[in-house]
Amino acid sequence: MRPVLLVTNVIFRFSRNRFSRIRGTSAIRHGVLALLVLPLLSCASIGIATAADIPLNLTDDRGRSIHLERSARRIISLSPSITELVYAAGAGDRLVGVSSRSDYPAAARSVPEIGDAAGLDLERIAMLKPDLVIGWRSGNAADIDRLEKLGLPVFVTETTRLEDIPRLLRLTGQLAATSTQAEAVARTYETELQRLKRNYAGRQRVSVFLLIWQQPLMTVNGSHIISDMINLCGGANIFASAAILAPVISAESLLQADPQAIISGVLPESGVGKLWQQQFPQIRAVRNKHLFFVHPDLLHRQTPRMLQAVKAVCEQLERVRSEQ
Repeated sequence: MRPVLLVTNVIFRFSRNRFSRIRGTSAIRHGVLALLVLPLLSCASIGIATAADIPLNLTDDRGRSIHLERSARRIISLSPSITELVYAAGAGDRLVGVSSRSDYPAAARSVPEIGDAAGLDLERIAMLKPDLVIGWRSGNAADIDRLEKLGLPVFVTETTRLEDIPRLLRLTGQLAATSTQAEAVARTYETELQRLKRNYAGRQRVSVFLLIWQQPLMTVNGSHIISDMINLCGGANIFASAAILAPVISAESLLQADPQAIISGVLPESGVGKLWQQQFPQIRAVRNKHLFFVHPDLLHRQTPRMLQAVKAVCEQLERVRSEQ
């Protein structure tokens, strides 16, 4: 029920019970009720209208405090993940600009594009007059300073663990004054995440190579959120100790690691299947046909839909265990 309607019903019930005992015409009773109810409704409406106008001070994932005079009404997103997260938090109607390839949900496709991590259209961003830009530390590092020099408030996010997704949902809800929806989505996500953790706790470890690109061979280290996903499912990322977040690895190091499973976010139509059969037929994962695909939108976008990728990875590793 909407807050104003709730206040109306409570006041009306109270007033009706209290004044049903007052003698006089119905018109007098209704007049008394109106005098009591209307000022209270006016106060309630003002309270609701101004709740979104309270100044905000929130700390982003750089550890920097971001100040807004009121909740954001014109938001620009700098990655498809952030676009999807803003919609999930109930603030999609506040988006005035999004990065290229922001295609989920469908409504995002009609929002003007402002470039991507390879290059932003700063002139267009300025013309859109955002009161908040939400960026991605790993992907937008080169552009964040330039945006701030334009005088734009930039809230920078970074997800390294699955638990970061509900945290960022709640922060987005605070920034856009949509906390009710953001909280509901965050709690649903947390409930399902905890269920998956319980289901796959204590599983026999399976060594995993995660492929994010095939030419050159690229993977992720243990600080990446996908590595957290593999750990939850009882897997062990064979390149968790790599020094950088998304390292390029050699064929020799992959052969030496000899993973039991290979999980790929590279679309099959790229011909990645031939890579394994032609170059790495001796790897256990290839010999045993434990080559798995998870759609990159689920695997790489740090949003509530990432739980679909978690479920897929967990089921794939269970297959490896059952066939050993």
